[in-house]
Amino acid sequence: MNIVDSRKQDILLDVRNLKNYYPIKGQLFGQSSRSIKAVDDISFTIRRGETLGLVGESGCGKSTTGKSILRLNQPTAGKIFLDGKDITHLTGYELRRVRKDLQMVFQDPFATLNPKHMVGDIIAEPIRNYETKNKQKLKKQVLQLLERVGLPKDAYYKYAHEFSGGQRQRIGIARALALKPKLIVADEPVSALDVSVQSQILNLLKLLQEEDQLTYLFIAHDLSVVKHMSHRIGVMYLGNIVEMADSASVYSNPLHPYTQALLSAIPEPDPRKRKDRIEIKGDIPSPSNPPPGCPFHPRCHHAMFQCSLTKPKLQAIKPGQLVACHLYDNGGRG
Repeated sequence: MNIVDSRKQDILLDVRNLKNYYPIKGQLFGQSSRSIKAVDDISFTIRRGETLGLVGESGCGKSTTGKSILRLNQPTAGKIFLDGKDITHLTGYELRRVRKDLQMVFQDPFATLNPKHMVGDIIAEPIRNYETKNKQKLKKQVLQLLERVGLPKDAYYKYAHEFSGGQRQRIGIARALALKPKLIVADEPVSALDVSVQSQILNLLKLLQEEDQLTYLFIAHDLSVVKHMSHRIGVMYLGNIVEMADSASVYSNPLHPYTQALLSAIPEPDPRKRKDRIEIKGDIPSPSNPPPGCPFHPRCHHAMFQCSLTKPKLQAIKPGQLVACHLYDNGGRG
């Protein structure tokens, strides 16, 4: 995959100050005084033809971010722009039109494939919803999609249970490609697959991106997978983006203590290249009651008094590398 030159690519997706809060039910008189802050004021852009990886522990808000962008969740606050158009509050026909340009590849392909429909019908369904084609042309298009994702033509007449996990994910990818979307959100697309199959699916996604200049939001918890796929990486913790940079910078020179700890936990088979592991102590705080100041400070090995008082802003520390950490305030340690 050629590294995207961000200076030459225009912005396809622009997310500004996105929040997604869920009220906690069961309070006195049916009122809720607290909320689960699944996504807490994040901003980022994705350029056309680029892959932005979102990585972090389970529960950090990665999937909620993806679903908010697809408008499967209604954001609590913030703006989402696709190709310069504000899609945050679209409804009805306008939202339906936009959803043609936004598709998703799910973590569990079997759970998202209708067991009562043949594969050909599953892939053809989104096309039928938006286009009028005779059966012959529609079947031809579906067969072409099957070929592109590496499945035989006879898959058209089979059902989801007749395929392996990797093959089912190929079916899901073919369905996502059917409407030629502008953006594909891939939510843990290989985490449910055998390790031997994961690389095949990742290489397929990269090949399709090269052929069609696809744009991906790639969500995963596996740092090695994200490195393999992404041009830029956003590291999330407790609903916040704590670091954002190009893939090479994140892996060669991580700046945020949380990013450093995550990378230190990656297994390294070569003993000469192994680094001391940075242990993250304690549990992730509840998103319904996040700590004051920096959300990571109760578990941070570099925490200072200031960290418990004020929440750091995501700021540029180096060209193209943004970090939310008080260590870098006022010319601090870098």
